[in-house]
This record gives sequence, structure tokens and C-alpha cells, in this order.
Amino acid sequence: VQLQASGGGLVQAGGSLRLSCAASGRTFSSLPMGWFRQAPGKEREFVAVEIWSTFRTDYADSVKGRFTISRDNAKNTIYLQMNNLKPEDTAVYYCAAKNGGWSTRFIEYDYWGQGTQVTVSS
Repeated sequence: VQLQASGGGLVQAGGSLRLSCAASGRTFSSLPMGWFRQAPGKEREFVAVEIWSTFRTDYADSVKGRFTISRDNAKNTIYLQMNNLKPEDTAVYYCAAKNGGWSTRFIEYDYWGQGTQVTVSS
């Protein structure tokens, strides 16, 4: 089972990026899949999660209204559209999937991508 994240980069404040996470090794359509991020010196934090089968999504308060998580099951890929980026969004972003039910706690996730750096300049 592998998750491959991509799409990070350097962007000015107010700009946009779209992260992608391609899954392989099994089908993830029924599993919660999410995005987390970790800034230097900080703990990994929840960003967004969704379950395709129930159309349920959830977002951290800090990104609500700016970020959108989506999924393309045909491609076994999830996305994170990030708009109106702020310098405090700077972090390494990780995609993840878990067995079992819904969670926003990173320690409950079973599969992780390698991370992609997002840097937002002011």
C-alpha cells in the first residue's frame, strides 16, 4: 500500500495550490482519507478528511472556507485545493488513509504518504 503526495511548492500569500495524493496497492474508496500538515517545531495537525461513501467531509477551523478536499475514485486519488493561502499554512503536507471509521486524529491513521512541502511567502 502506497500513498504518493505531490503538488507542493512556493506561492505568495493569497495564492492557490492543489495537492494530489495517488493511492496504490488497494482500493481506498470506502476508507477515510485525509490531509495533515506539520510545520517546523510543531506537532502534526489535522487539515481535512473525507469519506467518499458517505460524502462526509470535515476541516480544521483554520482552513474552512479556503481549502477543499475531494476525491477521484476512478484514479484512486484525493486532492486538496488550497485557496487564499497564508504564511501560517507553510508546512509539510501529508496525505493519509485509515482502516475503520472516521477520525481527525493523526495517530489513528494507518497509511501515510511521504509529504510535500508548501511554502507561503508574505
